[in-house]
Amino acid sequence: MEPVRIAIADDHKLFRQGLGQILSRNEDYQVILEAASGEELLEEIGNAMPDVVLLDLFMKGMDGKEVAGLLLKQYPNLKIIILSMNYSPEHILQLMRVGVHGYLPKDIDQGILNEAIGQVMTKGFYINDDIAQVMRQGLQAGDIKPTRSKVAIPSLNIGLTDREMEVLALICKGYNTAKIAEELFISYRTVEGHRKNLLEKTGAGNSVSLAIFAVKHQLLDF
Repeated sequence: MEPVRIAIADDHKLFRQGLGQILSRNEDYQVILEAASGEELLEEIGNAMPDVVLLDLFMKGMDGKEVAGLLLKQYPNLKIIILSMNYSPEHILQLMRVGVHGYLPKDIDQGILNEAIGQVMTKGFYINDDIAQVMRQGLQAGDIKPTRSKVAIPSLNIGLTDREMEVLALICKGYNTAKIAEELFISYRTVEGHRKNLLEKTGAGNSVSLAIFAVKHQLLDF
């Protein structure tokens, strides 16, 4: 099996080189590009074509959000994991909407990093429990509404009904089944049916995964 090809972009040389050395010890990874800025990454990535980019959020010049947006427009199959010590719900939600595949604090250990790289390659995203909780808090603090009623996502060959969209928005606000039933004036059993349909249609495993799916596919206004 071919190793995962990794690019690292961080304007702190010691961190960038240290991370590269750690990853290079693992035969499952091949570090093929180290960049000191977003601009350098954008300039060099076409020659390297990595599978995964480990991208610092705050760099001199272009920040990680801007770089990630440009990269994903040009290379939609590229996987991007943001590295940052900033746990702001605003930043996390904005980056998920841009389409990044993971968000990690810089003080993680090697095992978590390995897990994150593995999951973005196999499942398409990785958010640890702490980051997921911050994201949920950000959603719950806002006025969440579906961006529109019925939704079709041709790339995934799925469609969500008006009621499923309403239930999805309330799940993202952290409502449990009983509270959703009360809010929408429907039965507990009906809510559970909609929740089951949402999980099956989106491939999500739980409410957190549903929230990530909704944010990534811009199904919510908040």
